[in-house]
Amino acid sequence: MHEYSLVQALMHRVAREAESRGAVAVHRLSVRIGSLAGVDPELFASAYSLWREGTLCADAELVIEPVEARWTCPRCGQGMQPGAVLRCPECGVPAQLSAGDEIILDRIEMEVP
Repeated sequence: MHEYSLVQALMHRVAREAESRGAVAVHRLSVRIGSLAGVDPELFASAYSLWREGTLCADAELVIEPVEARWTCPRCGQGMQPGAVLRCPECGVPAQLSAGDEIILDRIEMEVP
């Protein structure tokens, strides 16, 4: 379950950001997780529930925004339809993954005195 280690890294990052700003609490975290990132959002949320106890995030809501995979042509920028052959119909160039493999801490809402 690598979601546990991902949440551990997330919590360390949030703690560093909160400490650098003198925060007394974190109220909400927003994370974007791509469909091809190899992360189960439910397991990620479950691991977060365990990790947040006793931290500044103890009462913080976790919002997970799913990001669907998108493929585009690196030459002309044309997007590919889901399920289509991953080659540009205009240029013939192999498509490139442009979204869907990310795990991004998008926002930290914290209380700073």
